[in-house]
Amino acid sequence: MSMDLGHSGKVLADIQRSGRAALIGYLPVGYPTVEISLAALRALTGEDDSPGVDLVEVGLPYSDPVMDGATVQRAGTRALERGVRTRDVFSAVETVAATGTPAVVMTYWNLVDRYGVDAFARDLAAAGGCGMITPDLTPDEAAEWFAASDTYALDRVFLVSPSSTDARLVSTVAACRGWVYATAVMGVTGARANTSALAPELVGRVRSADPDAMVGVGLGVSNGVQAAEVTAFADAVIVGSALVNTLLVADDAGTPGDLSGLRALVSDLAAGVRSGRGAAGTSTDSAGLVGA
Repeated sequence: MSMDLGHSGKVLADIQRSGRAALIGYLPVGYPTVEISLAALRALTGEDDSPGVDLVEVGLPYSDPVMDGATVQRAGTRALERGVRTRDVFSAVETVAATGTPAVVMTYWNLVDRYGVDAFARDLAAAGGCGMITPDLTPDEAAEWFAASDTYALDRVFLVSPSSTDARLVSTVAACRGWVYATAVMGVTGARANTSALAPELVGRVRSADPDAMVGVGLGVSNGVQAAEVTAFADAVIVGSALVNTLLVADDAGTPGDLSGLRALVSDLAAGVRSGRGAAGTSTDSAGLVGA
């Protein structure tokens, strides 16, 4: 049985049919402040008719972010110190949804569990969110999330990695609704100078499990050139740490409201995705990859 594409997966499929891959951007709510983070999320989606990301991941800062790299950890820690709360994620989702760009929440499961799984799903749906990415929740431990996501028609995005066994990968892909998050670099998140030769192989394994699955790849992309390379084999290019870093640079410079660096990077990434070689999602050839 093919994956239910839900709302976010249908968005990615529509973009793929237009002849390019999608661009997914991550930023945490609350950094450098809640108000500025909302402006940053709006900037992600493009302004003044300039292209932006096609799907937004709204991150929810957590006190023990063991899967995050140094950049996202720094931003999240500062956001918590400056008073961000779980409920602020719903304001962030509303802000993104108002632009017409779909939004999903990316969060550690403990925050959802503490809020109440059904209540979180209810409030996420009410805010206009289309689903959730749960990096530390596996499908076999997700009974409450399955029930709540079905009740409120939310997408479920689980992660696979190069270390996933074939059996685990098949069961994870089957549990997803929307798309599959392929984290193609071993270890914590973070921007990298080179893309990973493991990524095309991992995407190929997902396609073997479900040829119709939409696959987003996160592997530390930090510029438009790398984004273009990933479009050769992925349905969506996921960028997080590089975007967050532009906010850290501005904050460290004493100008936390300066979003010019963020806007410039979004423009570069959007141009890269639109100039990518080959049809998105049709090849697992890694010949053009940096560092391959």
